[in-house]
Amino acid sequence: MRPVGDITRGTTAPNRLRRVDRWMVRRLGSVLRATPEPLVVDLGFGALPLTTAETFDRVRAVAPGARVLGLEIDPERVAAAQSWARPGLSFARGGFELAGLTGRITALRAFNVLRQYPEEAVPEAWAQLRAGLTADGLLLEGTSNEIGQRAVWVTLDRNGPLTLTLSWAMAQVDPPSAIAERLPKVLIHHNVPGQPVHALLQELDMAWHTHAHLATWGRRQRFAAAGRTLAARWPVVDARHGPRRGELTVPWETVAPV
Repeated sequence: MRPVGDITRGTTAPNRLRRVDRWMVRRLGSVLRATPEPLVVDLGFGALPLTTAETFDRVRAVAPGARVLGLEIDPERVAAAQSWARPGLSFARGGFELAGLTGRITALRAFNVLRQYPEEAVPEAWAQLRAGLTADGLLLEGTSNEIGQRAVWVTLDRNGPLTLTLSWAMAQVDPPSAIAERLPKVLIHHNVPGQPVHALLQELDMAWHTHAHLATWGRRQRFAAAGRTLAARWPVVDARHGPRRGELTVPWETVAPV
């Protein structure tokens, strides 16, 4: 059966997805450790499987028995990736149908994949990907810039979207709303007045400017203060620690398009 989907541009770079990987390991660490041979899938690894190999190392650090599978539609990319394979890390041809791995995936990362599709294709793609998850599995679907300094993703379980996470390297946080160019396809066209995601970014910018006096102590201190200010008005998840890591997570229903 031909894989479902279109071939991506395939661009990648070392550590491009480190921010989402670290979040995934923190969020799913206990599940990964408790599951015998958990399966982590990286969909659309690109021209080189750099980020898949990096994910393998990060996941194995908390779950030594985990398996990581990189999937790609392009058979030439899959063939070239075989030289990167090692015990626990493998590569295969597959698309949104996930090579038939229905209900077997503990963590599924689909980054910089749906960005090339029209927005109306997102619900069906999400449904196909969610079908691959185990009962406690998670899908992380989003977008990052080329070197991983800004990333945004939606976290979903088998029932639907749960949260939106925005993640910055501190060098890229001024102003916070510049991350809008990395919103996932489901949101990027909704960063306009009257839409919740636009309001979130505008209020975060206001909080950032409010705490300009903390710039002397560094951007991390300033961003943490901005996160606390935002948390007084928005239901920020992990408001105590997330902003200090350059992360902001909110429930999906607070930013879903209206």
